[in-house]
Formats: sequence, C-alpha cells, structure tokens
Amino acid sequence: MRLDGVLVSLGVSSGRVVAPARANQGSVESAATTGDNRAVMRAVVQRVARAKVTVGDRVTGSIQAGLLVLLGAGQGDTAADLGYIVDKIANLRIFADAAGKMNRSVLDIGGAVLVVSQFTLYGDVRQGRRPAFTGALEPQAARALYDQALIELRKSGVANVQAGEFAADMAVELINDGPVTILIDSRKGF
Repeated sequence: MRLDGVLVSLGVSSGRVVAPARANQGSVESAATTGDNRAVMRAVVQRVARAKVTVGDRVTGSIQAGLLVLLGAGQGDTAADLGYIVDKIANLRIFADAAGKMNRSVLDIGGAVLVVSQFTLYGDVRQGRRPAFTGALEPQAARALYDQALIELRKSGVANVQAGEFAADMAVELINDGPVTILIDSRKGF
C-alpha cells in the first residue's frame, strides 16, 4: 500500500496484524507515536446480534453475530495506524465466555465483521453548530485505507468480512447486543 509517497505493507503473524517497520524513519510515523495533534484513525465498534447495510434497495453487507465497525481515517493516518485498529478489532475481547465474562474475541466465536466507512467520525463541533470535517483524510487515500482494512481483517482470520459502500449514502440497520459499544483511536487517546 502506498501512503505519503512511501510503499508500506501490513503483515499478519500468528493471527495478529503486525504494523510494518518504518520504511523511511523521517517521513512515515504513526500518529500514535508522534505526540502531535494530527487526526488519528478512529473506529466505533459495536457488538451486534446482526447488522445490515443497504444503498438504495441493494444490500452491500449483512452479518449475523459479530461486530459492526464504523471506520474513519484522518489526516496523517499511516499503515501503522491501520495495523493498530485492525488488531484491536480482530482481537477485542467483548464476547462472553462460558462464565458470562467478556473474554472472547470475534475470532474466538467465529463471528463476522461489517465495516462501514464513516468520515463523519471527524466532525469537529468545537466551534459553531455545523460540524467541520477538515480532520478527515481526503477520499482517495481514505478509500485505500478502508479497502486495506477489509483485506487485513480477512488476513487476521475473520472468516466473514462484509462492507458498506465507500462514499455512498448508506442505511445501517443493527441489533446491538448488550449494548456493547467501544471507541478506538490509533493514538490511544481513549
């Protein structure tokens, strides 16, 4: 995958996504390590009994038990940010074990993941009443990260990865199980 003019790739080792070593020490850094105020990759992860995305009358993705992920890419996001997010999604222990304790991942239960692109996760409402989306990554680069996220989730062992349609007006239906909703950002701000 090419980001910021540098070719990078993500690898999978033992079912976990491994962020690549920096190809160029000075130019490609994870927002998770820079300490600056750049936007970082964000995900809203919801444990669902089922979820479905439609565009018009067409279903683009549908799952039973698993995770619905709203994924947003921000300016400055890199393959390392993507690797962090994908690893968290695949290995997040938010499904009940035999004792009813949240101790199992989507991989452990053989669940599915439905990923929906969501630039509005970068809506900044600190000034005024209309959100500004200046922190969102430009569409072409965001699409590349979104498509790579789908690939990397499959590589991590998630057998059923479904998707919304990038940049489309989508209708998202879900039955939230719990409800359980987790916020993830690649800078580990929460």
